[in-house]
Amino acid sequence: MKLIETAIPGPVIIEPQVFGDDRGFFMESWNQARFADLGLDLSFVQDNHSRSRRGVLRGLHFQNPNPQGKLVRVVNGRVWDVAVDIRRSSPHFGQWVGVELSAANKRMFWVPPGFAHGFLSLEDGTDFLYKCTALYEPANEHSLLWNDPTVGIEWPLEGIEPELSAKDQVGKPLAEIEAFA
Repeated sequence: MKLIETAIPGPVIIEPQVFGDDRGFFMESWNQARFADLGLDLSFVQDNHSRSRRGVLRGLHFQNPNPQGKLVRVVNGRVWDVAVDIRRSSPHFGQWVGVELSAANKRMFWVPPGFAHGFLSLEDGTDFLYKCTALYEPANEHSLLWNDPTVGIEWPLEGIEPELSAKDQVGKPLAEIEAFA
């Protein structure tokens, strides 16, 4: 397994070792001991799976209180995945990192607690999996506005009109969210 640092300390891209032959492939998507050896000593309490058609934009979500860390990956299709630092004490507050995750590249992305997270589905039938370090609590979920100009996320929207949930359509700008200390 290989860790790739991002421009913001915390979120990392994980490239698993993939063993392939004419029958297909095998890879470990989670191994607590191996991840701990890489500096990611994590404990997960919930797994989620979503399916989206091309153009669906989910996020940017976070829980406060009881923040979730998320280990995310795509098993069918392709997404542009984004993490935004929403820790007011961080020198990177309001900055974002993005990575393409796909069934083809098999990359995973670790989004630590204290970050808003979202993704844009780039293909129909995209299956997105994520392991969470805290249980989902609807009363504590918030949405950062996906297109807040102060954050300036560069979504790959060429030929795509993003489709958002009602909740995400009324996400708050960075200046108004319940950020972390």
